[in-house]
Amino acid sequence: MHPLLDRLLAHGPVVTDGAWGTQLQAHGLVTGEFPDGWNLSRPDQVLAVAEAYVAAGSRILLTNTFGANRLRLAEAPALLTRLADINREGVTLSRRAAGTRASVFASMGPTGKILAMGDVAPADLQAAFEEQARALASAAPDAIVVETMADPEEARLAVAAAKSTGLPVVGCMVFDSGKDKDRTMMGTTPEDAASLLEAAGADGIGANCGQGIEGFVPLCRRLHAATPRPIWIKANAGAPRLVDGHPVYDATPEWFASFVPALLEAGASFIGGCCGTTPDFIRSICAKMPPAASGRAG
Repeated sequence: MHPLLDRLLAHGPVVTDGAWGTQLQAHGLVTGEFPDGWNLSRPDQVLAVAEAYVAAGSRILLTNTFGANRLRLAEAPALLTRLADINREGVTLSRRAAGTRASVFASMGPTGKILAMGDVAPADLQAAFEEQARALASAAPDAIVVETMADPEEARLAVAAAKSTGLPVVGCMVFDSGKDKDRTMMGTTPEDAASLLEAAGADGIGANCGQGIEGFVPLCRRLHAATPRPIWIKANAGAPRLVDGHPVYDATPEWFASFVPALLEAGASFIGGCCGTTPDFIRSICAKMPPAASGRAG
């Protein structure tokens, strides 16, 4: 196990943070607006989201950089010219909120391009991830999280790019397809994901997004059986419904957290939330964690 993850897990499983996109929407982010751009235009609101998670008990805090790669930012040319600044400031804001209470894991998400459809060449995909990883690393996060990956080849390239920085890396895929929602959109199983992410160099392996927390218990069990790496779990607050054009998640923090004991039994090392989760969800997760796991990051 990587020394950082070993140190974080020394007292037991660790609580991460919750959703960023839906929280920024609650702070005024409008549909179609790039959340990552707020690192420069509305840093106070980004900082507020980060601070709320730390206050709720998050010991690992991600960054508002999920889509800050060149292929996504190409849709917003003004932001593309500030790519490095957006990534560095995302780390800086989370670091300011974390202080000595939490570790900062920089977020890298998918490009939105599909290799199998010929949307992008593998070399261009790799270059985009390497560029973002270098920008994030220049602000000295504690680690990088490659998350919400559906395409195994894109996941492999992203993890390899993140590992090239020398930082520890967690690799996560989104399982939302198949009869039992146990495959990615590209058909990757948890066992396949564990194998390819481990081979790419991931120090931690997991699943995020895609479905509600009840579906993550069997996913966690299968990932844990397939790899010795620590398992990272961040589920959605259920399936959203649209109200006046905005997603509404009906899961309550207490119901969500009721699955924490089952996730721990299934082998989860890191537990947090994805779309629709809030600081209240993090507080509820913390209340379900073993007492020894309440230590802070050093």
